[in-house]
Amino acid sequence: MKMSIDDLMTELDDARLTAKANGQASAMVAATLSKAKLLGLLDKPVLKDVEPIVNRPTVIRLVAPTLDSNGKAV
Repeated sequence: MKMSIDDLMTELDDARLTAKANGQASAMVAATLSKAKLLGLLDKPVLKDVEPIVNRPTVIRLVAPTLDSNGKAV
C-alpha cells in the first residue's frame, strides 16, 4: 500500500491530537516537526563559497581605552 503526503499528514495530525489528549508535549512537538519536514519547511539552505571555520584565520582585535590628560579612561 502506497501512502500519500495527505495520508501521512492525517496520521501526524492524529498522533498530535492523541499526544495532546495525553499531555505529551514533546510528542506534540515531534509530530509538528515531522509535518514541517514532510512539507519541506525545515530544509537547510545550501551555503556556497563559505569556508569551513577551521580554514579561516583567527582575528584578534585589541582595543585600549582612550585616556584623558590625567591617565583616566574617558
